[in-house]
Amino acid sequence: MPELPEVEYAASQLRDRVLGQTVRRVIVRHPAQERHLPGPSQRAIEGRALDRIERRGKVQLLHLGAGILEVHFRMTGDWAFSRLTEPAPRFERVSFETDDGLRVSLVDPRALSVVRWHAPGTYDGPAAGPEPFSDDFTVDSLASALARRRGPIKPVLLDQRVVAGVGNIYASEALWEARIHPATPAHLLGHRRLARLRDAIRVVLSTAPDARYFERDTPDDAERDRRWRVYGRDGRPCRRCGASIRRLVQAGRSTYCCSRCQRR
Repeated sequence: MPELPEVEYAASQLRDRVLGQTVRRVIVRHPAQERHLPGPSQRAIEGRALDRIERRGKVQLLHLGAGILEVHFRMTGDWAFSRLTEPAPRFERVSFETDDGLRVSLVDPRALSVVRWHAPGTYDGPAAGPEPFSDDFTVDSLASALARRRGPIKPVLLDQRVVAGVGNIYASEALWEARIHPATPAHLLGHRRLARLRDAIRVVLSTAPDARYFERDTPDDAERDRRWRVYGRDGRPCRRCGASIRRLVQAGRSTYCCSRCQRR
């Protein structure tokens, strides 16, 4: 699932390729997307120039005039770029044709992505916490967000209201970096461990692999072992202490940790 580094990369690709261009035509090819982006919304986008592209957490915000196109990749969404003279890519769900003859396709094998048009003055923004690299993401802000959260820290970190953009992979990675067990009750983390966690989140996000989607781009175990500290490495030795990495299931999601050097 794309998290902050992958979504930022996707947004940067849009900036490089289509910023300033005008959307001449919108095509929706899947019923799920038709519900999110119906005909009137499609027509409202057409003829507008793409003025600005930003990311907020895992969401991309495409500013077209005073309106905003909100794009959430969810599990398997991605951008693909092609010329209008070329065939549309497989699993294309929505496409935007520009005045420069470029096709921007939202491809999504599982068709879970969400694209919504917000008319001028109607977008309130996502319910998200501070960006990890912003000055607002302080140890005190993290402590405040976790003060009443009695659940285990790993699932709590997936709540975008705590910190924007962190998902399943990087939550596991950050907790290993901070030496915190993923089952530790969030509200019991003191200032020292919260400082380690805040710094660890920044470290793992800033050193994220270059590949957009790990599962797609690096399917073999050797490459997985090379790229990650704990994610997907169950049964392999911890890079820090040599103990075996364990896989847990928390809130229906896989969590990976070292039971020796990650303490509750």
